[in-house]
Amino acid sequence: MKLFSGSAHPELAEKIASFLGMEVGRIECRRFSDGEFWVMYHENIRGKDIFLVQPTHPPADHLMELLIMIDAARRASAARITAVIPYFCYARQDRKDKPRVAITARLIANLLTAASADRILTMDLHTPQLQGFFDIPVDHLYSSYVFADHFQRLNGQDLVVVSPDVGGIAMARAYAQRLGAGLAFIDKRRAKPNEAEVMNIIGEVTGKTILIIDDMVDTAGTLQKAVQRLRELECGAVHIACTHPILSGPAVERIKELQVEEFIVTDTVPLHDAARESRLFTVISTASVFGEAIRRIHYGESLSVLFI
Repeated sequence: MKLFSGSAHPELAEKIASFLGMEVGRIECRRFSDGEFWVMYHENIRGKDIFLVQPTHPPADHLMELLIMIDAARRASAARITAVIPYFCYARQDRKDKPRVAITARLIANLLTAASADRILTMDLHTPQLQGFFDIPVDHLYSSYVFADHFQRLNGQDLVVVSPDVGGIAMARAYAQRLGAGLAFIDKRRAKPNEAEVMNIIGEVTGKTILIIDDMVDTAGTLQKAVQRLRELECGAVHIACTHPILSGPAVERIKELQVEEFIVTDTVPLHDAARESRLFTVISTASVFGEAIRRIHYGESLSVLFI
């Protein structure tokens, strides 16, 4: 088994390698003057079980680099190539909801398969059904494995887990069952991308301690409107947990204005400078769950214990 990292998130790769008691493999990823990537493995990988750690958050160069890493590993005769993608890009476009639009989630799945990846390991896809776009095995991990223990301390505080949209109900329900909490969700309608209008909250939230669970936070527009509506209904303290902190555009400023009790994220993607400097976010590492999944994949063991 050998583990390599692209340039997207080497810190996470180092933590995963440390959990596994190994070192990150030697690989060189550099660019030509026009921006094209050039990849070379600086150690023998012939017949090896290769794991490539590379989240595909913006810019799209991270995806392109991963594809080239996969191709280089295949041409170096690696026995098996697992793409470890903590954050899977373009997942929000998973169906034709309007005429003449692309299904980009399927496109990315096809690109990874065409590049010769043998297996995908990822966490909290925007919709779990995206696994069906692949013709290769997909191991889909859940952030509840790392979040749930952190929020156990909220037991006994009249807690309600809130999903910011209908699509996140399954995730919110899993947290509610694990924490012995109530469940609510937000009925919203999106006028256009990155703009959401909260229409109604289904469930009892007045006077309750609120835990909002989401798979990602991009511009934080949905969260902003959700928290405003919850406070109009006189909820109690608000806690937020999001797996993938993309935090584009005005996200950091919007979250600062929310003044919530805590905002927990994982390290599936690195926080950008403005987010780190704001000190608004508590980061919980996913290295142990990815490391354990990699170990189990390599030795042919069951991963079901991680799917909680």
